[in-house]
Amino acid sequence: MNFTALPTDYADFKDWSWTDFDPYFTNLQDRDVNADTVDQWLRNWTQIEAIASELYQRRYVALTLNTADDDIRAAYDDFLENIQPPLSMASQTLKEKLLACDTVPDGMEIPMRNIRGEAALFREENLPLLTDVAKLSSDFSKIIGAQTIMWDGEEKTSQQLDKYLYEEDRSVRETAWRAKIDRYLDDREALNEVWVKLLDKRQQIAKNAGFDNYRDYIWREKGRWDYTPDDALTFFDSIAEVVVPAATRVHQQLATKLGLDSIRPWDKLAPVPGEAIPTPFTDGIELATKSANMIEHVNPQLGTWLHQMRDEGLIDLDSRKGKGPGGYCTSFMVAGKPFIFMNAAGVATNIKTMLHEAGHGFHVYECAGKLPYYPQWEPPMEFCEVASMAMELLASPYLTTQYGGFFDDDTAKLYHRQHLEKIVGFWPYMAVVAGFQHWVYADVERAKDTANCDAYWMELWRKFMPFEDWSGLDTEAMTGWHRKLHIFRYPFYYIEYGLAQMGAVMVWKNALQDESKAVNNYRQALAYGGTKTLPDLFAAAGAKLAFDAKTLGEVVGVLETQME
Repeated sequence: MNFTALPTDYADFKDWSWTDFDPYFTNLQDRDVNADTVDQWLRNWTQIEAIASELYQRRYVALTLNTADDDIRAAYDDFLENIQPPLSMASQTLKEKLLACDTVPDGMEIPMRNIRGEAALFREENLPLLTDVAKLSSDFSKIIGAQTIMWDGEEKTSQQLDKYLYEEDRSVRETAWRAKIDRYLDDREALNEVWVKLLDKRQQIAKNAGFDNYRDYIWREKGRWDYTPDDALTFFDSIAEVVVPAATRVHQQLATKLGLDSIRPWDKLAPVPGEAIPTPFTDGIELATKSANMIEHVNPQLGTWLHQMRDEGLIDLDSRKGKGPGGYCTSFMVAGKPFIFMNAAGVATNIKTMLHEAGHGFHVYECAGKLPYYPQWEPPMEFCEVASMAMELLASPYLTTQYGGFFDDDTAKLYHRQHLEKIVGFWPYMAVVAGFQHWVYADVERAKDTANCDAYWMELWRKFMPFEDWSGLDTEAMTGWHRKLHIFRYPFYYIEYGLAQMGAVMVWKNALQDESKAVNNYRQALAYGGTKTLPDLFAAAGAKLAFDAKTLGEVVGVLETQME
């Protein structure tokens, strides 16, 4: 089989079906794998897996860019139904073949651990269930992507209303906030219907793989070898002990500045009199350009990469009707390049999201294609989020127009302080999202009654978010889980953000003392890809993986000191 003739341009494999993949996987299955042949065998496997990965990601990206296009959805569903199942079967056979080989190539020690876990989880009967879950997840995105709101006679997306949450006029903020939430409530029954179907499918997947519940299954599926569910619960307790009081102080200070008795949900982004942040950019291209200008001062190579992404059409940032919700960065593995998706609406928080997704993009550039085998290209997601969250902070000294950024000096200081305040406020929210899923998947039968979900979300909200005043808004508060896409699309993907935020602050703290050294460590840690354990990756970046209140308290102390 001529692997050297495999296409290297998406245009040449965009219409591939399983019949195009099959001969290459069959060839790999039939070859002898030993100490002398394993290197070339792995390189060839990497080539064909990269094509399969990029084909899926291109179709996924196309769907999120236009959730209403039936042809795009049909192409995406075709991959899920007709390529993904035989691909998973073939990949499983190759994993077993590699595991049976006595030789572990250099740099594959940790990836082999992950492959063992993946192979142990595989069940053929789960393949149609996984397809069903992917389709239901896209149903969620279609529901949210179709949400529009009439505002001053114009149809706007929910994300486009975000800019009005920054208005000085409190009545405008409240009207915009209520309009967004009411639009979600209009879809309450539809979202509940998708949710119950997802729970059924996910629980069956776990049972088929020999697990009592989906939480234990997903812990293995996500390769969380270096910490346990109990460690996560310890982390939540640490947040309640250390961060909730700090977040309460931040909100009390904001209320005082605004002349309010308490912070209502539409006040969280309110400008303090004399501290309003002007619209920082007009469109996604300007957002990307100014962000790249900033990052050039962090490291010239990183800035060049983001400029290239803009020029090569590897970003889509502006919110519009029919576009899927949220933001993400994915990778096109044949091209060895990332793609960034956002819903920018001209508000200051979009800068943070842009820098965040750029950090993910740099991770792709640093390791994809440089490490020889595709299993090495998959770092633990907890560290992927260090790459993104650290970039938000590393770029912060360069927010001003002096560096090609967005603001004058005073506004940059204001934006930075608000960013640090939001970090403190994020951990309690993270504990709600992650804690909610710990309960859901340990007690699926109760969670199938969405009234129980509402009640448990509310219980967690009151515990971790007491600094926000939701009085008289019980329905709006208890349905908050509907407004977190990770719960529907990426189950149990949230504690990564909480742990990574600690690591990111540690990297930033190092940069405050020696920027060049901290950035070099950051880039080196990214370049390791998935070849080291999670604690070792944190250490390589100059950080520490931790769950205890003492370490978290030290991190919060850094933030509070820098806010002053």
